[in-house]
This record gives sequence, C-alpha cells and structure tokens, in this order.
Amino acid sequence: MAWTRFQVFLALLMVFTGSINTISTKWADTIKSVGRDGELKNFDHPFFQASTMFLGELMCLVLFKTLYIIYSRRADGTEDVSELTKGNRNFNPLILYIPAICDMTATSIMYIGLNLTFASSFQMFRGSVIVFVGLLSVAFLNRNLERREWSGIGFVIIGLAVVGVADFVSQNGEQQHNKNDVITGDMLIVIAQIIQAVQMVVEEKFVRGENIPSLQAVGWEGLFGFVTLALLQIPFYFIHAVPPLTQRSGDRLEDAIDALVQMGNSIPLFFAILGTIISIAFFNFAGISVTKEMSATTRMVLDSVRTIVIWVFSLAFFGQAFHWLQLFGFVLLITGMCLYNGITFTSTYGYLNAVFARRSRRDNLEESIINTNAEETEP
Repeated sequence: MAWTRFQVFLALLMVFTGSINTISTKWADTIKSVGRDGELKNFDHPFFQASTMFLGELMCLVLFKTLYIIYSRRADGTEDVSELTKGNRNFNPLILYIPAICDMTATSIMYIGLNLTFASSFQMFRGSVIVFVGLLSVAFLNRNLERREWSGIGFVIIGLAVVGVADFVSQNGEQQHNKNDVITGDMLIVIAQIIQAVQMVVEEKFVRGENIPSLQAVGWEGLFGFVTLALLQIPFYFIHAVPPLTQRSGDRLEDAIDALVQMGNSIPLFFAILGTIISIAFFNFAGISVTKEMSATTRMVLDSVRTIVIWVFSLAFFGQAFHWLQLFGFVLLITGMCLYNGITFTSTYGYLNAVFARRSRRDNLEESIINTNAEETEP
C-alpha cells in the first residue's frame, strides 16, 4: 500500500526534527558566549542540555493531556480509540521512574561525549544500543536470538570498530579537540548505550504489560528526568571536576546559572537550545506516530536516514573531514541494523511483491467497476 500524505508528513517530520535535535545540540557546543565571569568561552553545559531535552519530552505529556481533554469533550469515545491516547491510563507513574533515571544518566553522558566528538559519530555510535539490548535480552528476558539477529549484532560491532578507527585517523577541521578527546567522546557514547539498553529491557519487563499510551509514557519519563536532573544540578554546582567533564581543571561540574547567562548573551545560542527543546518534542511525537501508523521497522529505517543527514551537515558546517572508513562503517552499521530487525532482500522483495499485487487487484477492480457502469449507461 502506498503511503498516505499524512504518513509521508510523519516520516519527513521524524527525519527533520531528529536531525535538528542532534545538530542544534552540537551547534550549541560550538558557540562562544560571555558567561557570568565575563569570559568569552564555549557553551560547555552537558547536564543543562540534558535538562532541556527532558523539558522537550515533558511537552509530550502536555500534548497527551491536551488531546485527551479534546477527545473527551466529544463524548463519542474517541479518547479510547485514538492511536495517541488509547491504552491504560490508570497506572502508577512511578513505574517509569527507573527508566527515566536510566535515560537521564545516559543522555547526560552522551552530551558530554557529543561535546568531544563529531555529531555524525555521535549518531552512528548510538546504533550500538542494538548490541547491548540483544545481550541483556538473552540474559534477563530469556530471549533466544535467531542466527539473523546474532549476525546483525556482529555487523554492528564491526561497523562501530570501523567508525572508531575513522575518528582516530581523520583530521578535525576545527581542531577544537584532539584525537584523545574524540576517542573519549566515542567511548562515553557507547557507555551511554549500555545504560539505555538497561532502560529498554526494564521497560519491556515491567512497563510493556501496562499498555501505557506511548506519548504519555515519554511525557512522564520527561517529567521525572527533568525534575531529578534539575535538583542534581544544585550539588553539581559545588563539585569541581576535571576534563573531559569540564573544559578546564577545577571548573564546576555544572553551572546552570552560567548556562542561562550565556544564553542571554547570545541569540544564536538561545535558538540552539530552543531548537533542542522543540525538536525533541516533535521527534518523539513523530516517532510514536510512525510506529503506530506504519511500523517500528519503518521508524528504524527513518532513523538511519537522519544519520545520513547529520553526517552530511557535519561535513558541510562542523568542520568534519570526510573519510571513506566512516562511510564503510556506516554501511556495516545499517546492514547490521537491517539484519537484526529482519529487513533483508527477501523480506523487502516479498513486501514489494505484495504491494504491487494489491495495487494490481485494486486497479483491476476499479477498471471492472468502470466497465460495468459504462455498460449499464449504454442505450
């Protein structure tokens, strides 16, 4: 079946907002602005940026409540059949707290890593979550992976190794970070994927059976993550850290006041942070809608497309040098993801055959109806 206009819109919205989210976050890292100490410096506030991401997720809860109120006022049961609001709404939100904490920890670590490495590498290394989800599923969910899935994991591991080598041998056009910084950033992103894999396994074991509306689940996790991380930034203010957690040895682990001052002193920085907040909200909405309207596999494919967009943007605007190894690594990653998710040449060929067969039957039916009507109107 061909995609409807609404499905095409959702796909484009997911790719666009997902790309904007990573690009705007990396853009903020490269902007220099005057801080509270009167010094012109880079915006190095990963925990503050993670808070803005959770603020964007919190907007999903606002959207869910708004849609539910609108549907309820219709008094026709729309709230129970709409893909965005149907499901179990009578649950204990605290069951989402542990996944939210995992998400908070992983996101904070990833943003530290993003500040040290390339935006394209950041997006590619996020694909390593497949490896850890697969292994943890075997260990804690008693799942038996098929040979195809093990092959996919193998391809992903090799692809990640190739991307890591590409980062090590390539030259950074901006010379903002040395090779040690880049490799450290890559490793931090991989570590964050282990934590996110734990989050996904916990959600599958304890949350999936609750049948919680996806938009509401994302919103609650955003609320828990935002409140917890906002409170943690109070003790973070009094902790002095060293690189790579901070730009210089002795800087505060996080200084939210300094972040706000820098945003106030730079209009581009303000819009970069605003772009992170808005894009993550729309990205979650579009991602959930794509899964509902089409499939989780389609969502994975679209996520791969935004990796290409981010990579091209990094080459054009973030001073990243092209290296063929990264292209090769990306191909291996996509191959591994496709194998793990069951997207093979055979399945794709079968799907296309089914689509063309349905379209042919529909066209024949329409032609038969037209001929029948024509015969009935003849004198």
